Amino acid sequence: MLRQIVSNELFTVLLIICLMIVAIAKIMAPKRFYDFILVLGNDKYLKIYSREQKFFDKFDALLFSNLIISLSIFCFIIYRFSNETNKIPINDMFKLAVGASVFILIKVLVERLIGSLFEIDKLTDQYLFQKITFKNYLGIILLPINALLIYSFQPTLSFIYGIVTLLFIINIMGLISSFKSNQSLLKHNLFYFILYLCALEIAPYIILYKVFISN
Repeated sequence: MLRQIVSNELFTVLLIICLMIVAIAKIMAPKRFYDFILVLGNDKYLKIYSREQKFFDKFDALLFSNLIISLSIFCFIIYRFSNETNKIPINDMFKLAVGASVFILIKVLVERLIGSLFEIDKLTDQYLFQKITFKNYLGIILLPINALLIYSFQPTLSFIYGIVTLLFIINIMGLISSFKSNQSLLKHNLFYFILYLCALEIAPYIILYKVFISN
């Protein structure tokens, strides 16, 4: 078993790794990174790069790695706050990061498979690209938030709720953006898309919620 570390050393190392990942993404594709940063107020990124998407995209993979690490840090900041402890259970943090990665990746693969079965591959690919883009954007947002919560001040319950609300709003903005940009396709495949949303966007999170509540 890995020992528990008391202090912020682990968080510091992980934050540095996140900064390095983001820096590599920026160096690798500076123009794309600039467009990505402006995605909330400009759909240029979604229009241009959705046409260039690949099954495995290095840029998205880097930002996804940052998302997983940043999300894990944020979850354990909440854990540390709610349990009033400075101890960081490394095993649990590692399990959370791996679990989140596996969950999201399997979910994406299943979504692609279902999109193929329903013959709405184009709609599914565009929707997944936009959804992944906004999720990766959350990882960028969490970087400074995590740094503030670790080094600047003690988090409060209202502040944590505010951050969670902000992240939720950004996710909703991503969904709205997807719906707006795919209106014509949705009109012809609305029934299948509703089934898709219920099965793969709503149901998994309800199941996860019930699992956490039961535990």
